[in-house]
Amino acid sequence: MIDSRRGLPAATIAAALLVAACGGGDDDGAAEQAALIEQGKQIFRHDTFGDERFWTDQLRMHEVISAAVDPTTALSVGLKVDAEALPQAVVAGITNGSISLASPATTVALLKLDAVVGLKGMVETVNGVDRLRRVGITCALCHSTVDDSFAPGIGKRLDGWANRDLNPGAIIALSPAVDATTKAVFNSWGKGKFDPRHNVDGISNPVVIPPAYGLEGIHSVTITGDGNEIAYWNRYVGVVEMGGEGSFSEPRLNLSVTNGTQDLISSKLPALQAYQLSLKAPAPPVGSFDAAAAVRGKLVFEGAGQCVTCHSGASFTDANTRLHPPSDSAAAEQSYASRSATKQFRTTPLKGAWQHAPYFHDGSAATLDAVVEAYNYKRSLGLTPEQVTDLAQYLKSL
Repeated sequence: MIDSRRGLPAATIAAALLVAACGGGDDDGAAEQAALIEQGKQIFRHDTFGDERFWTDQLRMHEVISAAVDPTTALSVGLKVDAEALPQAVVAGITNGSISLASPATTVALLKLDAVVGLKGMVETVNGVDRLRRVGITCALCHSTVDDSFAPGIGKRLDGWANRDLNPGAIIALSPAVDATTKAVFNSWGKGKFDPRHNVDGISNPVVIPPAYGLEGIHSVTITGDGNEIAYWNRYVGVVEMGGEGSFSEPRLNLSVTNGTQDLISSKLPALQAYQLSLKAPAPPVGSFDAAAAVRGKLVFEGAGQCVTCHSGASFTDANTRLHPPSDSAAAEQSYASRSATKQFRTTPLKGAWQHAPYFHDGSAATLDAVVEAYNYKRSLGLTPEQVTDLAQYLKSL
């Protein structure tokens, strides 16, 4: 018997209703979602999308790492080490000094253990010596850090946290395939910044690396609101910036890029997005803000500070309903939006703001107090010094 409304066997419908009535449907759905999120976690942490073709074949970064990047150098440019990937013998060796942090061979060994956050290396052992043959990067390179629980730069992973210690420009500038003029551009960016448009339009105007947490329910996830879901930006970064195999097209930018002959990105986007949407903004550390001042600051946020007019709702952003012209921003630099598809800025969500200083897309405000001062001046809000301080304490509490 077929149910003509849906073209499904009536027995199948009855069975589905019975499962749902017993709660099995919800359990199955939750299990499937959990599996999707776990798959996305592995993609986020370990998948290069085949970008070794760029980082190895073109930039020859495997040569640089093998010859000149010891762990001390790696940590100095913001690379992080996953302590949970280290065997006890390695932990002991680092602790007692028997494993050198001044040897590139140690970096190769860490890559073999898959312990360098965001870097994926293929290591072969030849005549008892480990050789780094290929290297690629993952999403975690820029959008994860560690809790420093073992040592500075070495600890448990914190996925989604903006790695503001990372200096991508300095890392890329190590490549022997980059000319001196371009090296100078990359070295000018500084830590915590990257220009995701530079290799598209040739302009150097880096922005701060954004966090990848607290985005559930927010459609415009980038600072310019170019796409209406994370998958849009993941595809852009995976193809255009990481050099992964696949395609990205954006008619608004007259941009169409295809790398390689296969698509190693599209099928992974749903799981990757599910994992990123599961990442919650971190709560502020205990004692990191003045609670009494934060209570007063909330009143300023909702009143004299006029913050709530844009930083609205549970996510503290109006990004789902509108974007803003560059003139609405209090950032020192406003031309970056002109290089985007929307030519506008979205309102930044505020949860977890304590974690990712400096602020604004250009990093022009070193502290949340400076953010408040910038808006106080630009919008002639007339906030007193006490109100500025209280409002900054409230922002630290989110």
